[in-house]
Amino acid sequence: MSTKIANTTQALAVIRAQIGDFKPEIALILGSGMGLLADEVENPVKIPFSEIPGFPHSTVKGHKGRLVLGTLEGKNVVIMQGRVHYYEGYPMQQLGFPVRVMKSLGADKLIVTNAAGAVNAEFAPGDLMVIRDHINFTFRNPLIGPNDENFGPRFPDNSQTYTPGLMKIAHEQGKRLNIPLHEGVYLMNTGPTYETPAEVNVARFLGADAVGMSTFPEALTANHAGMQVLGISFIGNMAAGISGEALTHAEVIETMELVKDKFIALIRGIVQNM
Repeated sequence: MSTKIANTTQALAVIRAQIGDFKPEIALILGSGMGLLADEVENPVKIPFSEIPGFPHSTVKGHKGRLVLGTLEGKNVVIMQGRVHYYEGYPMQQLGFPVRVMKSLGADKLIVTNAAGAVNAEFAPGDLMVIRDHINFTFRNPLIGPNDENFGPRFPDNSQTYTPGLMKIAHEQGKRLNIPLHEGVYLMNTGPTYETPAEVNVARFLGADAVGMSTFPEALTANHAGMQVLGISFIGNMAAGISGEALTHAEVIETMELVKDKFIALIRGIVQNM
């Protein structure tokens, strides 16, 4: 038995002890300020990350750090209420571990969300962007190391990391709810520092529409495992040098508070139609 399988088996045993034969079909990872959606899950079972073997622990404000399992819009879901980031000191490989656990529980679709800074000057704080593709500017990869074919192929294709069919559902729900949605490319940096204006210019030159400090590890791991993936970025601020204002995490949380209702309505509509 590989180490990856052994670690996953230990985590599954702890979770199964609390949920029995409950089988989620959709996994969600909620970024900064977005954990409110998990509070709307019906018949929830809540398990702190700290109680699950192998799970990294959230250390950032706005991330509760627990797994929530139950029903949302009539669908069985497993939600990471809060996520962990590379800048918190975890190996890139460990950031993908929760995705493998959720896949092993039964989820074959993943909605991954994040708070991002807008590189595209046509965006504004409070906007939402469907991720069409990403750029990994960390120059690290969660799949480095021995590969276990039980989780996916040695050399996975990433030409469509984000599933076109799920992107279509997102846009349809945006139109139905009168919630404008951008579509674009997300660039991940390591953090925890925000980008400099010069780095933002580089991101724009490379084709990025938004920048952030997460999402790539989970999306890549999910794609490797054969899951369908939908990524949605909440634009918490304009990236450095665009507005001329200093960037703060508090601003992101405050902006999310103003638009939380439309974010929750959109995700609920997407889940209902997946």
